[in-house]
Amino acid sequence: MTLIRPADANETAQAWRVALEHSGGPVVIVLTRQGLPVIDQEKFAKASGLEKGAYILSEPATDPDVILIGTGSEVSLLIKAQEKLKEKNIHARVVSMPSWELFDKQDPAYKESVFPKNIRKRLSVEAASTFGWIKYVTENGKSVGINHFGESAPAEDLFKEFGFTVENIVTLAEYL
Repeated sequence: MTLIRPADANETAQAWRVALEHSGGPVVIVLTRQGLPVIDQEKFAKASGLEKGAYILSEPATDPDVILIGTGSEVSLLIKAQEKLKEKNIHARVVSMPSWELFDKQDPAYKESVFPKNIRKRLSVEAASTFGWIKYVTENGKSVGINHFGESAPAEDLFKEFGFTVENIVTLAEYL
């Protein structure tokens, strides 16, 4: 099974295309109930990178100090965090990673281009379990997620409670 969690309307359109063309088993497209901003494809990378499972959405002007990895609704938070980190002279690469399964099928050179071994500071953010993220953040990284069930409240309150805020992402990235 291939799971795809798109970050916005552009990635959702690409996810449908990938699902229709996919012949290797079922495809699940996981969408949010929350309204999401559409990521500007003139300013950031094109959503066609979704077909590779993960792609560099935004690159800093200089070599990255840290890689921020997100999926689904959390990607827009990472873009905002990248700007705040830039103000602190921390250069962050933002990677949209809508599908582990698609990314894992890529050749080693592509994987290395997205997640270079020499950039060991990595932070993943997903409003779901952190299980499995160690493979991409490695032992030097950190994952923000929700590792239990049963919370119910307005989305904004839950995001704040579980650390899905620009401020928390910036703080964690600073201390990696």
